[in-house]
Amino acid sequence: MTLTISSREEDPLIENPFLEVLICLHQMEGEHVEYTLDDALSAMKFGKYQLLVLAYAGLGWISEAMEIMILSFVGSAVKLKWKLSSSEESLLSTVVFFGMLVGAYAWGIISDNFGRRKCFFSIGVITSGAGLLSAFSPNYISLVISRCLVGFGLGGGPVYLTWFLEFVPVSYRGTWMVLFSTFWSAGTIFEASLAWIVMTKLNWRWLLGLSSIPSFALLFFYGLAPESPRYLCMKGRTTDAHRILEKVALVNQAKLPPGVLVSDGTIGQNEESVSSQDPLPLSATSNITRKFKSAFSSFFMLFSPKLIWTTLLLWVLFFASAFTYYGIVLLTSKLSSEENKCGSTILHEKTSKENSLYLDVFITSLAELPGLLLSAILVDKVGRKISMIIMFILACAFLLPLVSHQSSVLTTVLLFGARMCFTGTITVGSIYAPELYPTSMRNTGYGAADGAGKIGGMVCPLVAVGLVTGCHQRAAVILFEVITVLAIASVLLFPFETKGKELKDNVETLES
Repeated sequence: MTLTISSREEDPLIENPFLEVLICLHQMEGEHVEYTLDDALSAMKFGKYQLLVLAYAGLGWISEAMEIMILSFVGSAVKLKWKLSSSEESLLSTVVFFGMLVGAYAWGIISDNFGRRKCFFSIGVITSGAGLLSAFSPNYISLVISRCLVGFGLGGGPVYLTWFLEFVPVSYRGTWMVLFSTFWSAGTIFEASLAWIVMTKLNWRWLLGLSSIPSFALLFFYGLAPESPRYLCMKGRTTDAHRILEKVALVNQAKLPPGVLVSDGTIGQNEESVSSQDPLPLSATSNITRKFKSAFSSFFMLFSPKLIWTTLLLWVLFFASAFTYYGIVLLTSKLSSEENKCGSTILHEKTSKENSLYLDVFITSLAELPGLLLSAILVDKVGRKISMIIMFILACAFLLPLVSHQSSVLTTVLLFGARMCFTGTITVGSIYAPELYPTSMRNTGYGAADGAGKIGGMVCPLVAVGLVTGCHQRAAVILFEVITVLAIASVLLFPFETKGKELKDNVETLES
């Protein structure tokens, strides 16, 4: 760049010819302004590009919701077909949750070290392939194995959420993450409707096969899914991240901030420059070994002094949320039973056995919609922590009258309200958890918390449903109340609020 120095005659205000040189140097420095990924996303706002990302990630959650909802319909049909015992029927659900538990940890670690986008392909192949194979299972053992593999694939659900989260500007994050959760509710409602049609006219094999279609759709559109620019920045690949941001700006008809993209999570320097400076490049095997070592180190980082408190509190929150959510669903199912050995309230009069199950599940699934609306109203106005506390307290209020037997109408209203609130707390918790962790371990931390929730889902039928079946409805309700209070305590102890805060890229930049 050539510096032109004006003479004193051209500009009488300049008394020193070197002053203009300093001014020009200052202007040159101004050309190298730096901006962060959050600055870029805020400048481009939430536009069409984010809607496309939302559609793909939402399809992933629809797929997961449908595969889990199958458990409400297939078990009894398979039990009747193959003359299974009650424990064998229960195992069909247990193996799915076990697969999800293992998958939640595995996919979280893999996505934080090998990329979000690479996980999508593997998740899609496993979930769709195992889902379709389960429809052709020749015997009980093969069905159990295939459903366990489906569960392992479904364990990657948190990766879709964090991937979308990393494209959303700070000011829009709470509201849009709640809207993202509507895809889960849409999946549950759609699966209930599909089961109502398919199971009454065809059989469970058709339901398993048709329910795998969204997973195949994820594979079909895989080529359109970009890598997370925040992940690329964290890995030092700012050039690749900038290319994606340019596409976002083009689709959104917006402009990137002037200057150079930087990240507080850049690992030393750009990966390309690192490889070029390395006199002895790593072999492919050595590179994979190094990445796996990094993967396990990111998991153990969850228990570092700066994160262990957050990690343990999140595990308590997710365990309690899943335990109470699935408990309410199962409690509704038990109280809706036509066989009432304990003399408790029956929610529905005797109807056609063929349709009553599908109608009950469809109606209770609708309770999630007002729960999502409530969380959308609260999450960005009062913050994540207060939102969860409010909804947990409301859930306690809805549950408390059920310690004694109520009329069928009042019982239905109370269970509907409790499920609405627990849906809201799970939604806000799913937003809060990935915001607490840096990009370098966001999916690892969120996946581990989600795994704790899966343990709650596995334990709940053994404890809560056993109490209801044993004519101890009051004890079951009191147990739900105690678990809910435990969840409130964990939320109160969280170190900080994330409302309006930028996502962090490494542990060093987290708040203490």
